[in-house]
Amino acid sequence: MRAAAGLDWLRLHDPRHACATFLLVSGASPRTVMKVLGHSQIGLTINTYAHVLPDIERAAVDEAAKHIFG
Repeated sequence: MRAAAGLDWLRLHDPRHACATFLLVSGASPRTVMKVLGHSQIGLTINTYAHVLPDIERAAVDEAAKHIFG
């Protein structure tokens, strides 16, 4: 089915990784993401499924620098 849809590059859990990442980027709490994915341990959610996007990382560092340096 994946090949027929032209998605043979897509692995089984890729949509779960994307879901977790984009929920976090959208401002959902890690606990909420954990619940959406059906995990019992928040560590699994954060360490396995949530990926830091470069733009989000840069924004977080810039925001922290504003608080430190004014």
